[in-house]
Amino acid sequence: QVQLVESGGGLVQAGGSLRLSCAASGRTFSRDAMAWFRQAPGKEREFVAAMRGGNTVYADPVKGRFTISRDNAKRTVVLQMNSLKPEDTAVYYCAADVKIFVSRVSRSPTNYDYWGQGTQVTVSS
Repeated sequence: QVQLVESGGGLVQAGGSLRLSCAASGRTFSRDAMAWFRQAPGKEREFVAAMRGGNTVYADPVKGRFTISRDNAKRTVVLQMNSLKPEDTAVYYCAADVKIFVSRVSRSPTNYDYWGQGTQVTVSS
């Protein structure tokens, strides 16, 4: 079993910054892929960023503004969000792909095995 707990959400003004953290526990390893997704009311869950080892991928709307990183010793994944826009408003979820025989860094939520509870990010205009 894997448990993921997000924190760091809140209310910020457009142009501001926010740092989200995801603490992992259970059977997690440094080889696992970790990702961030977000979901706004009435919309499908969308990919934000993911990381496996040194390989990182970003969705086009956040590229250059968001940075994903991880501390394997602390088993924590961080999403640093800068230059926030109102359209970034959503519930943000962290997710883990722990399948041992794959090396993908997927943009699809169906490829992730475990999910956190989500943390709300609201960006005012």
